Amino acid sequence: MVGVVVETPADVATELTRLGAEVDAVVPAKRPGNLLIGSWNLRAFSGVAPTWAASATTSPQRDWRAVASIAEIVARFDVVAVQEVRRNVAALRFLMDRLGGNWRVLTSDVTEGDAGNGERLTFLYDTTRVQPSGLVGELVLPTAVRARAIVQFARSPYAASFTRGGVEFILTTVHILWGSVSDRIPEIQAFAQWMRAWADRKNDWNTNLLVLGDFNIDRHGNPLYDAFIETGLFPPPELNDLPRTIFDDDKSAHFYDQIAWFTTNTNPVQSLLRGLTYTNRGGSFDFPEHVYPGLGRDKLSWRISDHYPLWVEFAV
Repeated sequence: MVGVVVETPADVATELTRLGAEVDAVVPAKRPGNLLIGSWNLRAFSGVAPTWAASATTSPQRDWRAVASIAEIVARFDVVAVQEVRRNVAALRFLMDRLGGNWRVLTSDVTEGDAGNGERLTFLYDTTRVQPSGLVGELVLPTAVRARAIVQFARSPYAASFTRGGVEFILTTVHILWGSVSDRIPEIQAFAQWMRAWADRKNDWNTNLLVLGDFNIDRHGNPLYDAFIETGLFPPPELNDLPRTIFDDDKSAHFYDQIAWFTTNTNPVQSLLRGLTYTNRGGSFDFPEHVYPGLGRDKLSWRISDHYPLWVEFAV
């Protein structure tokens, strides 16, 4: 996805260098023996204003500076699942330009209908670190499941397989329907059950299944979370106490975004991952502290995002 080359102003370049240093202080460095997986809901990631300094009246509010800041964070990972990429891919094209020629994108088509919200699901990956291994697809519920659960996923989950150091892994990203708890539980249950059945099938293309994205889970331990983990999905505890959105506080903490993988049904439970070992390092990045000083968080959410990026590290 090649776009127009835009020269970065000196002050923005300095800001981006500082931002990169702050990310490096939080996210482990890329090394020969590790794999860094990220997930980020980029709020309404669609158009981009052709300016480095959007004003209060500029539309859209997301400008080149914002997308360049996003790229500075994304570049620290090997592969990133992105939610809320819209039909208009202008911002996505600029993001790929900023990431550079070693980066590639895999993206689904837009899920049609009001519930789909004009969104597609996307993977960005660093070709010097990972390569696609062939499997790409959207999850669609069969008739038998639709009869007892939901008609269909509001936004079709998107799966892609990659390899790193001779180890294959499959990422499936999702953005669960927003609505009441009773609206969300059937989608989460259907997704978790689908993924577990996939993990357990013999002679299938199902090595090292991981799920990541925005599951719209309100809190740890509530019915939505229980539905998420009931088939054996393991979200690492290092992510448990992290705020998910830039509006979260002690009274309003959410659990929307997740990265997880399957465990056995034995006691003690064991990871089903083979060739990937979780290093017990995972986290987020608190970008509001380092971008657009003085800009309120509501306005910042339309330039960068209202969600924090999540990440985990594996040894390969």
